[in-house]
Amino acid sequence: MQYRRSRIKGAHYFFTVNLADRKSDLLVRKIEDLRATFADVKKRHPFSIVSIAVMPEHLHTIWRLPENDDNYPLRWSLVKAGFSHRQNSGENIRQS
Repeated sequence: MQYRRSRIKGAHYFFTVNLADRKSDLLVRKIEDLRATFADVKKRHPFSIVSIAVMPEHLHTIWRLPENDDNYPLRWSLVKAGFSHRQNSGENIRQS
């Protein structure tokens, strides 16, 4: 995915991410899966979560990346994939 955002190593970044189904409550219903996914990604690709607000179908977050790193697209890809893989087959997950 190509983001329209500056890429500066070690910078702070603000993100808003939403579920495909804007009527879902998946993020709060499965908050432990979300927490575990972030923890897994942070172990392999460190970053700091400065702030996060999780609503039923979307979240806002501010990240700080390491001084030598600007690769937030990789981290988001891993967060999204990791969270999706933790969901049971009854959840509506898009192919993308």
